[in-house]
Amino acid sequence: MSGAIKKVGLINSFIATVKPNLKTFVKYAKVELTPPKLSDLPEIKNEISKMIQTAQTGRWKNITVKDATLKSLIALEVYMWFYVGECIGKRHLIGYDIKL
Repeated sequence: MSGAIKKVGLINSFIATVKPNLKTFVKYAKVELTPPKLSDLPEIKNEISKMIQTAQTGRWKNITVKDATLKSLIALEVYMWFYVGECIGKRHLIGYDIKL
C-alpha cells in the first residue's frame, strides 16, 4: 500500500514539474513551428540576398570564432534532422531493405 502512495506522490511531482515546461514549449512552438506567411516573404528574400552577397564579397571570412561555431552547429543540426528523416523513411539505420 505504501508503494502505491509513493507512486502517486511521484506522479504528482512529475506532473507539477512538467506543466510549466509544457506551457513554455507550447508558447514557443506556436511561434517557431508555424510555416511562413505571405507577409514574411520579403524578409526571407532579403536574408537570402544578404547570404549571397556575403558569399560573393568574402565577408564570411571576417566572422568571429563564436559565430562560426554557432553556424556550424546549426548546419550540423539541420544535417542530423535530414539523416533522422532518412532513417525514418527507409525504416532502417543502414541501407534499404531490398526484397529479392
